[in-house]
Amino acid sequence: MEQRTVSSPVRQIPNALTLLRFAAIPLFIWLLLDDRAGPSWPAGIVFGLAAFTDQLDGYLARRWRVESPFGKVADPLADRLMIDTAVVLLVALDRLPWIALIILVRDLILVGGYRFVAPRDYELEVSRLGKIATWGLYASIGFVLVTSEGTVWPIVCFWINLFLAVIAAGQYILRARKTLPR
Repeated sequence: MEQRTVSSPVRQIPNALTLLRFAAIPLFIWLLLDDRAGPSWPAGIVFGLAAFTDQLDGYLARRWRVESPFGKVADPLADRLMIDTAVVLLVALDRLPWIALIILVRDLILVGGYRFVAPRDYELEVSRLGKIATWGLYASIGFVLVTSEGTVWPIVCFWINLFLAVIAAGQYILRARKTLPR
C-alpha cells in the first residue's frame, strides 16, 4: 500500500470517526426506543453508519500510516459498545432471544483480558476472523433493526456471526496465552 503524507489535522480523522461512533450510541438508543415496535429504519441507518465508519477509520489509518495506540484500543471498544448496546436493546424489545446476551459475556472476557495483558506489553491485533465476525454482526443486527419482528433470516445471520465472534474470542485468548510468559 502506498504511503500518503497527510497534514496533522487530517491525521486525526480516523480517531475522530471512532469518537463519532461512541457519540452515536445515545442517538441510536433514542431512535430505537422511539421506534420500539420495529422495524426502525432511523436506528438502522445510524447503526449502518457506525459500521461504515468502523471500516473507514481503519482503512484511513492504515493508508495514511497513522495508526495510534488510542485507535487500537478505542476502535474495537467502540464497535463492542455499539454492538452490545444494540443486542441488549433488541433482547429487551423481544427482537432477539435472551441467549443473544452471550455476546456481552464474550466482550467482557475480552475487555477484562485485555486489561490484564496490556500492562505486559501484549500487542493487540484484530484477526481476520474477528473482523469478519464484527462486520457480520453489524450487518445481521442492522437487518434485524430494519425488518419486521419474526423475520427469520436476519436472526439466522446473527447466530452465524455470533458463533464466529465466539470462535475469534477463543483465538485471541489462545494467542495471548501462547505469547505471554507464564
